[in-house]
Amino acid sequence: MKKTIVIAALFFSSALTYACTDGPKQAKQAEVASQTEGKVIVMNKEMFVKDIFDYEKSPDWKYKGSKPAIIDLYADWCGPCRMTTPIMKDLAKEYADKIVIYKVNVDKEKELAALFNATSIPLFVFIPMNGTPQLFRGAADKATYKKVIDDFLLKTK
Repeated sequence: MKKTIVIAALFFSSALTYACTDGPKQAKQAEVASQTEGKVIVMNKEMFVKDIFDYEKSPDWKYKGSKPAIIDLYADWCGPCRMTTPIMKDLAKEYADKIVIYKVNVDKEKELAALFNATSIPLFVFIPMNGTPQLFRGAADKATYKKVIDDFLLKTK
């Protein structure tokens, strides 16, 4: 009987701690991360400021992410952008545990497009964990993107 009470008290204490702290928030973040792992994530300004870089508070680049990232700036009407969409989806699956791939519609997110001076699309922003992001203008084949991921983002070669 005493053992049951102690176990129940420990369980209640853990549940109370979880409910009174960031437990639900962390659980939701983990759930969202697992749902987006291996997928291209549609990004808006709010997500960019929260997860990538808060350019409204600081002019100095400071990446907030936990993995290197690629941001694909595109438009639905852009032919070369449509050609790279399946490549980015394949790369998101292939590098699911190593990088994150986002896409930003320049027609809907004009402020983000202006931030990267996206005067022509597609425009890819390769963001390493440390250092300055590099821009890659235009469409390319999968092997080219893999080389940039391996050499610049992951530094495996």
